[in-house]
Amino acid sequence: MQLILAPMQGLVDDVMRDLLTRIGGFDECVSEFVRITHTVHSRPTWLKYAPEIANRNLTPTGVPCTVQLLGSDADNMAVNALEAVRFGAGKIDLNFGCPAPTVNKHKGGAVLLKEPELIHHIVRTLRGSLPAHIPLTAKMRLGFEDKTLALECALAIAEGGACGLTVHARTKVEGYEPPAHWEWVRKIRDAVNVPVTANGDVFTLQDYLDIKTVSGCNSVMLGRGAVMRPDLARQIKQYEQSGSAREAGFSEIAGWINLFFDLCTAKEANNKYPVARLKQWLGMMKRVYPQAEDLFSRIRTLKEAAEVKQVLESFEREQKG
Repeated sequence: MQLILAPMQGLVDDVMRDLLTRIGGFDECVSEFVRITHTVHSRPTWLKYAPEIANRNLTPTGVPCTVQLLGSDADNMAVNALEAVRFGAGKIDLNFGCPAPTVNKHKGGAVLLKEPELIHHIVRTLRGSLPAHIPLTAKMRLGFEDKTLALECALAIAEGGACGLTVHARTKVEGYEPPAHWEWVRKIRDAVNVPVTANGDVFTLQDYLDIKTVSGCNSVMLGRGAVMRPDLARQIKQYEQSGSAREAGFSEIAGWINLFFDLCTAKEANNKYPVARLKQWLGMMKRVYPQAEDLFSRIRTLKEAAEVKQVLESFEREQKG
């Protein structure tokens, strides 16, 4: 049983990975994608997206982090993957699932699901270029407009030489609209000869149990659900180990919010980054926790980090009562 933290561009950066892996439950996480076009990236670029490279590919609490690449130029992706490995990356993942229009317009992410032959060529080229000891995996959606090429794309990835595949159980056009089609993950799992990780609409412990049952997968990737409910992975791990799980109280979550802001401030001390990231996170958490909505309303109009920090400390004291 593996629990993996999803790579979500602009949301799960190194600070969020640090926080969520500190809370516990995750066995692995994946970096935001490093976009490969016509250039060969230098070490500062790799460290910008995956600073874990400088720490033996581990988050501060020791959870492995995989470096994800996005692009369609197989040869340049291979050159860049080799550079990432030279700088210390220990595992490479390929993005065939990003639904962002700007990415798709430049032939990256989910748009490649229209071309299984190109997907196969990319995977085969990277597998042939990388050292044998470096694992190569991929993440895909079920298709672009529809699911007609889902099995063909999955087979292209597996037969190209990937040693694992994560499937987000929706097409690009479906975006993040429910439902996720977990039954399609089972079809893919039954069709390929590599381990498959199920992904999509896991927001609660029950969702996790359901996706495992429907997909037949032991490995599950958590995305938005883990951001909205930051102890979700810990709950799942507790349940797998003992048959029961304890949800975090908001007094504990308030401490994590304060810590997250401190970690953001340590990364980038200007006001914009820590305050913007905190508001983004609370904006997601308030769908689950009324207390997060209350805190969000208190800081919504604030712009200065010092003011926000004051509110956070006061709020945490209130929650611990």
